[in-house]
Amino acid sequence: MTEKSYEEQVDDAKTRVTEVTPLQAMTERSADTLFLDVREANEWNLARIPGAIHIPLGQVSSKIEDVATTDRKIVIYCARGNRSALAADAMMKSGYTNVASMSAGIRGWMDVGGEIES
Repeated sequence: MTEKSYEEQVDDAKTRVTEVTPLQAMTERSADTLFLDVREANEWNLARIPGAIHIPLGQVSSKIEDVATTDRKIVIYCARGNRSALAADAMMKSGYTNVASMSAGIRGWMDVGGEIES
């Protein structure tokens, strides 16, 4: 059996996860919703959504339980919406029930005027 390419893994994950647009994500911003940034540290240091929590994709499975319960509403983002889809898929497989991947990532967020901090 051939391993799936990265693009195939992302496409496969996107068939199972809920995606929200950056505009939809803006309407979700509240104390009840956790914004999770799964980009690498150098990306996080450039710009991020205010109040977001940073856990790089490779560490999500081992660290997410330290910051969120399985029923917490979580919007996951990355640069363009691919790593966030993989993170959402992995979290759903681990029992998280209220997660969404933000399509277009932080770039899309900035394109529609979303607030950022650096």
